[in-house]
Amino acid sequence: MSERKTAKRIRRHLRIRAKISGTAQKPRLAISKSNSNMIAQLIDDEKGETLAYVWTREFKGKTLRDRAVSAAQKIAELAKAKKLDKVVFDRGGFKYIGNIKVFADAAREAGLKF
Repeated sequence: MSERKTAKRIRRHLRIRAKISGTAQKPRLAISKSNSNMIAQLIDDEKGETLAYVWTREFKGKTLRDRAVSAAQKIAELAKAKKLDKVVFDRGGFKYIGNIKVFADAAREAGLKF
């Protein structure tokens, strides 16, 4: 990724993070991605702790898109196990297209509300 692209993503992320924060009742669903993997975390920003996380590397699938859907379903299961159904979505400065959108849609279908 070029230096300029990374800088723009970081600026977007800082702008987003200035407006959103997770709590124990409504944690932040933070997404981070590379070309080959994605990581999703449920974060309670008040305590500064991660409640649950998934990594697409744990799932079988040919494409990142397939693994992103599986990861979204898994993070929704983990959230429900902790009796959470509402989250705040933090796309990490990434544009809301492609695998980020696929992940978000799959998480919504699995029962998370954001």
